[in-house]
Amino acid sequence: MSGPAATARTTGPASVFLAVLWRDIFVTGRELPIFLIQVILQPLFLLFVFGKVLSELGYTQPGYSQLLFPGVVSLTAILTALQSTALPLVIEFSFTKEIEDRLLAPMPTALVAVEKMVFAAIRAIIAALVMFPIGVIILGSVPWHPGAAPMFIVTLILGTLTGAAMGLVLGTAVPPNRINVMFTLVLTPLLFTGCVQYPWPSLDHLRWFQIVTLFNPMTYISEGMRGAMVPSVPHIRPEICLLALVAALGIFSSIGIRGFIRRAID
Repeated sequence: MSGPAATARTTGPASVFLAVLWRDIFVTGRELPIFLIQVILQPLFLLFVFGKVLSELGYTQPGYSQLLFPGVVSLTAILTALQSTALPLVIEFSFTKEIEDRLLAPMPTALVAVEKMVFAAIRAIIAALVMFPIGVIILGSVPWHPGAAPMFIVTLILGTLTGAAMGLVLGTAVPPNRINVMFTLVLTPLLFTGCVQYPWPSLDHLRWFQIVTLFNPMTYISEGMRGAMVPSVPHIRPEICLLALVAALGIFSSIGIRGFIRRAID
């Protein structure tokens, strides 16, 4: 058999998934400068003010910028993944109805949601890696050693997928007219309780706050990256960080995919 019928039969869900993913990546590639400006501006200024300005003014201890940098990378990764999932979903489900085109593709609805997560994670990985040359420009050097790569890569992948899953939950659960308020309520606690500016063990004297930070997935991304790049600084054990991220990914992705399917049916 040949022709369109044969092509339709040989095109499975995996092929469609990759085709849709490649289309999204291609579109992002065409708009790369705009994308980078959107996602790195806040982390860039955070790194510049806390890592450069306050250090030169003598308000932070020597070496603080090396401790801060892994946290800024984790912040860039999870916020980019979260926003890259939540905001497009709100727009596509409510205003443009573009999501209907994707739902008509020959693949399960759940796989459409997974594609959204994977694409957001790829965007977040790119944004996180861009922070390295920016860190070198601002700080003069960034913490790194040869053995850091495996733990860094695994933490980055799990962290970006977790951020994308959190974005999937927000994008499918929050009404469009409440998304701005919800971002304010979610992003601010994420930023300040995610161990971006400080290592988790240093909170021993603020036990209640130390416990609060354990409920923030960003804590385990920051601590995992800090353990990989600055192992001399006290941090949460790497295996605990990875297990926590796997658990968070499972919880948020299951909730988000169910919410996506419900919105798609509605």
